Amino acid sequence: MNKVFIDGHVGTTGLLIRERLEQRDDIELLRISDADRKVADVKKAVMDEADVVILCLPDDAARESATLGGTSTRFIDASSAHRTDPSWVYGLPELNSGQRDLIVSTERVSNPGCWATAFILPVAPLIDNGLLPETTHLSVNGVSGYSGGGRGLIERYESQQKEQPQDLWHSRPYALGLSHKHLPEMVRYSGLASEPLFQPSVGHYHQGMLVSVPLFAEQFAKTVSTDDVFQCLADRYDAETCITVHAPNDEKALDQGFMDPQSNNGTNHLDIYVFGKQSQILLISVLDNLGKGASGAAVQNLNLMLGMPELAGLETNG
Repeated sequence: MNKVFIDGHVGTTGLLIRERLEQRDDIELLRISDADRKVADVKKAVMDEADVVILCLPDDAARESATLGGTSTRFIDASSAHRTDPSWVYGLPELNSGQRDLIVSTERVSNPGCWATAFILPVAPLIDNGLLPETTHLSVNGVSGYSGGGRGLIERYESQQKEQPQDLWHSRPYALGLSHKHLPEMVRYSGLASEPLFQPSVGHYHQGMLVSVPLFAEQFAKTVSTDDVFQCLADRYDAETCITVHAPNDEKALDQGFMDPQSNNGTNHLDIYVFGKQSQILLISVLDNLGKGASGAAVQNLNLMLGMPELAGLETNG
């Protein structure tokens, strides 16, 4: 039986990974006491016993824990500490045709950020296939449930819900200094030459996210239609169980004209929508920020690293 140690299992992502793995009979979870969680020698001993260590820690703590492992210790890092580190493999299996093989064979995988996953998957194929120049200046907007901010933000929003239900924080933009920590990976793995202008916001609901990338006709390298964009994305993800590319202007996906950012909650699924007209096209991704955007992605990577069915223990239907 494969042995897995979650370093930081008390955080939001760590708890959800543990819940998924506890239900399986092909994985043994290694544990240490709360008193020993920050004792380096104790952690190192458990890491040496594990087949894979999953780091669910703040960035600095993840960097420190990664140094405790031996040369053969296999890691999945759910923080943003190593996402653009060339010695770590980016854990987005759907990124390109060779990414799965890299994840399978490496000893160090960096789990993608939720915003980055939602941006890269619809944009990268357009750049790879020459529809969008890599020099294009893009903007990206989105809304996520407050669980994306971790335990501290969850407590603040739940307190507001309980104490002032008449004054909920329905949508609050943040990262207005335009320096969100997911930007480096968004640039590197989309193929862009420069950062997009990224404006995220938090909604007053627990989980689920919707990310949109607006495009003007003149931004493309040649004249394209919504059908062309759809076909490019559909061809790329045709064999991907966790990704559905919807036909252009899919009204069936809407509820009286509205799109629900929570429609993939509880799953490892991501939907890509293509809306638009001759002069403008809008790409939209919908996923669970705690699923394909975090813990689900980590389990998917874990399965690959252990040679198990890639989607074992994951719900893939949105």
